[in-house]
Amino acid sequence: MGTQRTDESGSYRAGFACLIGRPNAGKSTLTNALVGQKVAITSSKPQTTRHTIRGVATTASAQLILVDTPGLHKPRTLLGERLNDLVRETLLEVDVIGFCLPSDQRIGPGDTFIANELAELRSVRRRPVVAIATKADAVDRDRLAEHLIAIDQLGDWDAIIPCSAVSGEQVEEVRDVLASYLPESPQLYPDGVLTDEPEAVMIAELVREAALEGVRDELPHSLAVVVEEMVPREGRPEGNPLLDVRVNVFVERPSQKAIVIGRGGSRLREVGTNARKGIEALLGQKVFLDLHVKVAKDWQRDPKQLQRLGF
Repeated sequence: MGTQRTDESGSYRAGFACLIGRPNAGKSTLTNALVGQKVAITSSKPQTTRHTIRGVATTASAQLILVDTPGLHKPRTLLGERLNDLVRETLLEVDVIGFCLPSDQRIGPGDTFIANELAELRSVRRRPVVAIATKADAVDRDRLAEHLIAIDQLGDWDAIIPCSAVSGEQVEEVRDVLASYLPESPQLYPDGVLTDEPEAVMIAELVREAALEGVRDELPHSLAVVVEEMVPREGRPEGNPLLDVRVNVFVERPSQKAIVIGRGGSRLREVGTNARKGIEALLGQKVFLDLHVKVAKDWQRDPKQLQRLGF
């Protein structure tokens, strides 16, 4: 464990926080800003975070462990329902909830839906909720003030705080406010730990992120990534190992497969190159990435397939 200091009251705090908000509310970007390194998958597409990725932000007085859940949304498919159940379970287990409401968008039905869910959850078990006005750099002061008043009227929050993960403005303040609601506890993770996700899950997320980048809107939900195997290449010289990583990307329809692969395989090569860079940075070693795109018909609605794909 690292050097632990304490807050003004003389105690160290550590615990779990969860950021929620409608899709694209800036949750993953804020997670990365709080932790100081890219751990959650960020994409310009909403609803791309599927797994509970924990980012660990350690300071001299507190350790904030961020559980990044999928977006709470009105479910349209079996996958949607499972995601919502997962979110509710997570929310009951964390010490503090950060509700992200993007400043560049008016408060809408999606936010009201989540605010009502939170009110219901808090009637079951009291949980502090901090309302975070994300993307504050995207609007002027008057619009931000309006947004903060609208947030205040939306529900009963323990605190309201604006921030911009992109410019870094007030990110530390958000971290300190969230940490102030954590229980007194020694550090739960050693210094230097940024996430406790198994490597295979993070690798799958990196491939998924690369595959989603710059693709038209029909893909986000129809993409599941499974790491089939990770084995060290035999006969490599000492000090220069190579890891063979075999990954399957599942889509729902042949037309989507064609999009992911691209003309003459050009798109898949690009996905492979981008994902491999991220994976090598994550693992700190050379990787041979073997990518395969497969069609798993309507996997989002099929319980058997969902189970096979890890949901």
